Amino acid sequence: MSGWWMTVGNGARRAVGAGPGPGPRRRPRFRVVALPHAGGWPSAFRSWWQVLPDDVECVVAQLPGRGARINEPPLTRVEPQVDALSRSLAELEPLPYAVIGHSFGSVLGYELTRAMEQKELPPALLAVSARQPPCFPSEPPFAHLRSDTELLEHLVDIGGLSPGLMDRADLIRLSLRAIRADLEAMETYQRPWAGTRVPILALSAVDDPVVIDDRMHLWSLETSGGFSRQTFTGGHFYLYTPANAAAVAARLVPGLRDPAGASPPTSPPDDRVGHR
Repeated sequence: MSGWWMTVGNGARRAVGAGPGPGPRRRPRFRVVALPHAGGWPSAFRSWWQVLPDDVECVVAQLPGRGARINEPPLTRVEPQVDALSRSLAELEPLPYAVIGHSFGSVLGYELTRAMEQKELPPALLAVSARQPPCFPSEPPFAHLRSDTELLEHLVDIGGLSPGLMDRADLIRLSLRAIRADLEAMETYQRPWAGTRVPILALSAVDDPVVIDDRMHLWSLETSGGFSRQTFTGGHFYLYTPANAAAVAARLVPGLRDPAGASPPTSPPDDRVGHR
């Protein structure tokens, strides 16, 4: 597996029914490709590992400056990250798959989808979560230019950092470097001239303090395929709670049912051709 992707879920477990110790891997039928929030490690999607069945593989982006790549300098632009992510993803065993990105990961997921289309390896669905559509570019004052103290206070406010870590610079210094780099990549990102033909599912939380929920329907402008929406509660990081993870996974993976009973979309699927 490339350093750009970490395999979890089925790809990291023993086959069901195997004896003690590592067993033969069961070939998955589907793959979920996940991209976490700014500064996020692959472990951000740990709740997803628990709700996906054994025959669904989950690969999570592992960008420079975090996880096993903590000592690598993080990248501050979207393009080189997408180039490396798409090349590495194309090298994996072919499987039908869906892409899901959360916050900054939505930007990467959208551009990754466009790159995979160019390689004639498109996903079946792109899910974008907790990030306004590209027709609303970031505007100053930019978060990546805040002081360390200001940035930490912002992370506490949106639920991305425990208040108890505010005084632990030794623990968060490297993570803060990756967060700032991702924010710069997101805030300097420009909407492309052409969108995608892949259907888009736009996801958000009505109580998200970062994203204006009413803007999420404008992700429909980025696709000429189908479009649908679903909303939740739980703040900016709602996607990582097990119940919400299960509900969204049921929308991404064919044949998968939400054990709690997924809430219906806030609006019916829109299968009209998108306009840019």
